[in-house]
Amino acid sequence: MEAHLLEWLNLSVRWVHMITGVAWIGASFYFVWLENNLNRVNPKDGLAGDLWAIHGGGIYHLEKYKLAPPTMPDNLHWFKWEAYFTWMSGIALLCVVFYSNPTLYLLAPGSSLSGPEGVLLGIGSLFVGWFVYSFLCDSALGKRPALLGLILFVLLIAAAYGFSKVFSGRGAYLHVGAVIGTIMVGNVFRIIMPAQRALVAAIAQNRTPDPALPAKGLLRSRHNNYFTLPVLFIMISNHFPSTYGSQYNWLILAGIAVAAVLVRHYFNTRHNSQKYAWTLPVGALAMICLAYVTGPKPLATTPDVAKAPAAIEYQPLPETALGGGLKPAAPAAPAAEPAATPAQATIDFDKVHGVIQERCAVCHSAKPTSPLFSTAPAGVMFDTPAQIQQQAARIQAQAVASQIMPLGNITQMTQQERDLIGTWINQGARTN
Repeated sequence: MEAHLLEWLNLSVRWVHMITGVAWIGASFYFVWLENNLNRVNPKDGLAGDLWAIHGGGIYHLEKYKLAPPTMPDNLHWFKWEAYFTWMSGIALLCVVFYSNPTLYLLAPGSSLSGPEGVLLGIGSLFVGWFVYSFLCDSALGKRPALLGLILFVLLIAAAYGFSKVFSGRGAYLHVGAVIGTIMVGNVFRIIMPAQRALVAAIAQNRTPDPALPAKGLLRSRHNNYFTLPVLFIMISNHFPSTYGSQYNWLILAGIAVAAVLVRHYFNTRHNSQKYAWTLPVGALAMICLAYVTGPKPLATTPDVAKAPAAIEYQPLPETALGGGLKPAAPAAPAAEPAATPAQATIDFDKVHGVIQERCAVCHSAKPTSPLFSTAPAGVMFDTPAQIQQQAARIQAQAVASQIMPLGNITQMTQQERDLIGTWINQGARTN
């Protein structure tokens, strides 16, 4: 029952996070589009431009003032709660998914950190990230936006590299996203909203607004705009193990972030000219290259397990993998790998079936024996040979190539067992 309730708590918080995130990012995209499409030819007195639009059966006329209308309206909508609730629901999701059981989901197998240490590192990185970012923006670099952007990019990728050394791939990616999300909401709460309040107060008091605050708000708003596409990728990245599961996951994240920023830059500038149209094919080419370099590699040498049936020795499942504290035990020492033979015998499916039942089916079953799950994760089950054969490609990607499964390696799958499964799949994944 505990696993069932945790699953629904995860669903509820994730749903709220998605809804509020769509509202925040959608509003950001809309106002960038609106700003870029204002008609600025011969605007009315006091206006910077206007726009006519049709949507949902209605016609709208929007006007932007150079500063403010002659009298401030009674009801002025402030775009802030979308940002605040997105961040709060994101932190709640980190707690539900990663911090409630850090040794399983957050830490990499064999990480030198304990569970509490991993949680403290994750939380601390959010505050450190914001203060370092804010310090750099307020420094002389704030007047050199291109150089500042490059330095911020390098620092974020350095953080991704550091996270990848102690956190699981998913944990590393999600914490980079959490750092960026904290920076974005910090910009709204600490810079953009105060600048807007000061502007409205100055207009209401009939005095000249301080130009420094809107300038800071504009810089931070521009950063938020370019952060959006990388953050959106990170939000969906846990569905794609070929990215976060790679040993070079931090470089993959860097490549995707660059492609995303290039695409965003084109849409931010295309209203003036098409001089950045090249960013679209370059971004597409970057994604193709990443897909190629992250593709599964054939095993160079594989053990002749068919001729050495005693080579695969099962370690008994640790008690904590099936119950109790739900803490993965230390990884088992890999068995000595026998030399490959020139003519490799066909792998006996019974050996593969035994490994999968011992290491994988504790969770991926119609009736999981692990209390972590009340139902098979993602509906993937390995109860029958047909089910195993049907999921061969997914097993190859997650248990052999990226080795992100089993989660936290709680069932202590050895490298030799992974090689056994990989060889079986390379031979055609036959079950008879």
